[in-house]
Amino acid sequence: MNVTIRQTDYNDLPEIMRVEEEAFGYPKEARLVNDLLNDPTAEPRLSLLAFNGDEAVGHILFTAVKIEHSGVTASILAPLAVVPKAQKIGIGGMLINAGLRYLKKAGVSLVFVLGHPTYYPKYGFAPVHPHAISAPYPIPEEHNDAWMMQILDDTEPSSITGTVAVSDQLGKPEHWRE
Repeated sequence: MNVTIRQTDYNDLPEIMRVEEEAFGYPKEARLVNDLLNDPTAEPRLSLLAFNGDEAVGHILFTAVKIEHSGVTASILAPLAVVPKAQKIGIGGMLINAGLRYLKKAGVSLVFVLGHPTYYPKYGFAPVHPHAISAPYPIPEEHNDAWMMQILDDTEPSSITGTVAVSDQLGKPEHWRE
C-alpha cells in the first residue's frame, strides 16, 4: 500500500464527503464535516486526506477550541474516518500522527478527542479526568476515559482549569451524545 497524506483544499470536498459517508455508513458525520469546514468559529482548522495511490481512503479534521480562563492554544480531533476496505492497516494512526505533527509545528499546545478509550491512547492521548478541564457537555462517569487529550509542548495541564469551548457547529448537543 502506497499511502500519502496531505492537507485538503476546497476542491477535495467531494472526496472528503465520500470518505466520511463510506467510513461511517451514514451521512451524519459527512454533514458535520461539511458544516465544520464552513464554520468560521472552527478556525484555524486542519483537514488531512490519506490516499492509497490516487484514491482517498481516510480523512481527519482538527478544529480550534478555547479553554475558559486560559490562553492555551488548543484543537479537537473530530472526526477521524477511514473507508472500510482500508481499515485496520494503520491509516487512522498515520492521519493522527501527521495531524499532531502539523499542529505541534503550528504552536498548538493541547489536542482533545472524545473517542474510543482503547484506540486513541496508542497515539499519545490520555484521559482528561485527572485534570480540571471539562468537555463542552457533561460526559457520563462511565465514559470519563473517552474524553482525552494530548499535550504537544511543555504546557502543565494542572495549571489549566475550565470548560473547552468548541466551534458553533461542533458545540451542538447531539454531537456529544452516545
